[in-house]
Formats: sequence, C-alpha cells, structure tokens
Amino acid sequence: MKEYKTDTKCVQSGYSPKNGEPRILPIYQSTTFKYESSEQMGNLFDLKEPGYFYTRLQNPTNDMAAARICALEGGTAAMLTSSGQAANFFSLFNIAKAGDHIVSSSAIYGGTFNLLSVTMKKMGIETTFVHPDCSPDELRSAFRPNTKALFAETIANPALTVLDIEKFAGIAHENGVPLVVDNTFPTPINCRPFEFGADIVTHSTTKYMDGHAATVGGAIVDSGNFDWEAYADKFPGLTTPDDSYHGIVYTEKFGKAAFITKATSQIMRDLGSIQSPQNAFLLNLGLETLAVRMQRHCENALYIAKALEKDERISWVEYPGLESSKYYDLAKKYMPGGTCGVISFGVRGGRNAATVFMDSLKLAAIVTHVADVRTCVLHPASTTHRQLSDEQMKEGGISPDLIRLSVGIENKEDILEDIKQALDNV
Repeated sequence: MKEYKTDTKCVQSGYSPKNGEPRILPIYQSTTFKYESSEQMGNLFDLKEPGYFYTRLQNPTNDMAAARICALEGGTAAMLTSSGQAANFFSLFNIAKAGDHIVSSSAIYGGTFNLLSVTMKKMGIETTFVHPDCSPDELRSAFRPNTKALFAETIANPALTVLDIEKFAGIAHENGVPLVVDNTFPTPINCRPFEFGADIVTHSTTKYMDGHAATVGGAIVDSGNFDWEAYADKFPGLTTPDDSYHGIVYTEKFGKAAFITKATSQIMRDLGSIQSPQNAFLLNLGLETLAVRMQRHCENALYIAKALEKDERISWVEYPGLESSKYYDLAKKYMPGGTCGVISFGVRGGRNAATVFMDSLKLAAIVTHVADVRTCVLHPASTTHRQLSDEQMKEGGISPDLIRLSVGIENKEDILEDIKQALDNV
C-alpha cells in the first residue's frame, strides 16, 4: 500500500496493535522492566540488544508517541524529552562540547536564546546570532572551524519571521554541519523541513501537538540524511568509540539511527530529562487531532489578522498568511497549506495601551502559553523575553509594543468580538 497522507498518519502511525491488544496506546507506567536472565540485562546495558531497562532512558509509551511524530516529519528516528527546551538542548549538546561553536538565528524564543547565550556559554559552547533575513554571505561569515550546528525556528516565536530553510540548509552543509530546526509553530502538518534540506527537527510538544495545554514535553526527530562519517573529525562523539559503552561507535553500529541512539543512551542516561509516560499518552491523543485542529487554527488566525489589519486602532500586524507580510512568499513556498495560529501586532498607544487592551479581554486569557485550543495573549517584552536587552529584542524582531495573540479554535466571530470590545477600552 502507498504511504498514508499526513492527516491519516496523525491517527494511524506509531502504534499498531496486534490481535487482542489494546486499541489505544497503553500507558506503560513502570520505572523498570523484567528480564529472565542477567545476560539479557547485560546485553541491554551494552546496547547489544534492543529493549527497555529503565524509564529514565526509554519507555514504550514514549517511543510509540515519538514514532508517530517521526512519521509525520518523515524522519528516520525520534525521541521524546521532558520539554521543548530539553529537546533543543539535547539536539545541540549531542554534537557540541566545551570549546565548540554554534550559529543560530536571532529570531527565536526568548528561553532558547537564553539557553544558547547564557547557559551553554557557561558550558564552554559559544553562539553567534544572525538575523534570519541576513544575506548568504553574512550567514557564511558567522561560521568558524569549530562550528558544530546551525539552529533556527521555521516560524519564530513571537516575531513570526519565516525561515528560508533552503538557504540555511545549503550554507550549513557548505560548512559541514547539520541544520537543526525548531518546527513547533507550523508543525509537520504545515511544514516538513526535511523536504527542504533540514537535518534535525525539534518540537515543543507542549504546544499544538498536545494542543490542550495539558502536558509539557518535547521531541527530537532525525532525518537520517546528514553524513556524520563524512565529517568524522567534527563529530567524534558519533564517529569514535564511546568508552561508557565499551567502545561502541554509534555511526558504525546504528547507521541512520546514530544521532537519536546517542542522545538516548548517553545524554538522556546522564541528564534524565525524560517525558513521563502519562504525558506521552496525552500527547499521543493530541496528535490524533493535530491535522484537524491546525486547519481551524490557521483559518481563524487569518480571519482575525485581516480584521486587525483594517482596524485603525492597530498600528501594525504580522502574520505570514497575510499578503502584506514580508514573509508571505516564503510562507507559500514552505507552508502552502497554512502557517500557524499565532499573530503578532501592536496597539496604537504603545506599551500602556497594550496593557489596557489585554486586561480588557474576556474570552482570551493572559497566560504564559501559546498554541493550544483556547485563545490566549501575551506581552513578550515584559514576560517571556524580559531577560533580553533592548538590542537583543530588536535583533529578534520583538518591539516593546508587540502583543502575541494565539488564536484558538473557538468561533472566529466570538474571538473577533472579544478583541473589538477590548480595543474599545483603550
């Protein structure tokens, strides 16, 4: 049978019950797993046999939910983490060590910016930030001999810049490093970065994939396309013996699954940022309706964005689905079926007016969240990005008056009516 379409994969991939087995993915709520002999356990710890021995590393519920995400992205292997932050950290720390360097888009989520610019810097890993709209030569100039990865977001949170994936992938590969892309906002329903040259994709599954603000989680998916052996000197962690597993060479033993195997058996083993089986179960339920929900999110967001664009009380609107957006052409190229449900805009009157507007909303809630079924709103400059300097926020496309509106799946006319009555109070 030919490969299923993406919306069918949301429902059918990852878990295939056999005769008499549960129709719904079970929750394997166990820290440990029983084996008949010491030899079997030893083989697991030596990575000689597949299997489960401790949920800090792997769990069947997690792996089957990860397999569904892997199928949606068109990847080779995937793993779940405890959060999107953990997914981004693991994806980079799996190939970079003290003394190494990363190039990153400056238009990324504030927490990820801090991870790269502060925490990983303390670990000896430096990052150079470039604007996603930079010229190819500007991007090339950011690379160093010790650069190990190029990182970006497909749609930046909250600036909503759209990444030119092919440009970033081409220059990453010129320099012998993978392109790591956070695909949280469009999800694989609207964008499949591997088809345009990205090598590794991360997600905050907390957002649209869960879809109900019920669980925190993350995911990493490897395309299996980056040739680590071709740049063996750059990536010794993958291409030379791992003494903690009796000299296993991941690329030799696991082939296209080398990256995820190392991240699971080494990084997850030591840092333990595993997603709980309960969360993975709820995530898997969310994935089943992802395609349906994304269609509604995008439909509602475009309706609201067009209305805001015509409202004189709004100073500016950014939504990649608007023809007036500078990212409209890129969005059509990489996300022809829609972008996401998030809109950024400014209210005339600046920060004070933005505060009055948000405090006047009745349907939309002020929360530190984005991308679930309920409409919510946030002022990034005073919350998620408040640790950034004015210059850093400017580089990331975040103005002091920027309001991030995450449009839910409620009736679009009700959402717009709520916005209008709140604007009446400004």
